[in-house]
Amino acid sequence: MAHTNDIILKTMTQLIAFILLGFSIYLFFAGHNAPGGGFIGGLMTAAAIILMYITYGYEKIEQILPINFTTMFVAGLGIATLAGIGSIVLGHPFLSQTFEYYNLPIMGETELATALIFDLGVYLGVVGVTMTIILTIATDSDAKEDEEKAEV
Repeated sequence: MAHTNDIILKTMTQLIAFILLGFSIYLFFAGHNAPGGGFIGGLMTAAAIILMYITYGYEKIEQILPINFTTMFVAGLGIATLAGIGSIVLGHPFLSQTFEYYNLPIMGETELATALIFDLGVYLGVVGVTMTIILTIATDSDAKEDEEKAEV
């Protein structure tokens, strides 16, 4: 295995992944008032993680981010479902929302809506399912190559 000098790729990946993750958080929180939300924020986060997998390799990122993305998907689906059922329990139509303004230490006066809980479920679900699909495809091709080498 040849050792490559990919310092530019690794340096730019750190910068780009940081920007993507920051923008995904912005999109997540802006979603109930402006374009964005859990879906696009989740896709941006998945894109940043995929970029890190491509740059640093599967084994290294698995050590840094030991996340079970299938469990993340199930948790996101559960949170999104509970957000809808919660309104029924309180006697309102499914997925009804409300909001209130709070004075948060760093952000100042901020509107927090119950739609944020639903968006969190969507965000986790999108990251979980996207990463599960991509990593399954990526690791499946490696398994086929190992099988072919074993047959020869």
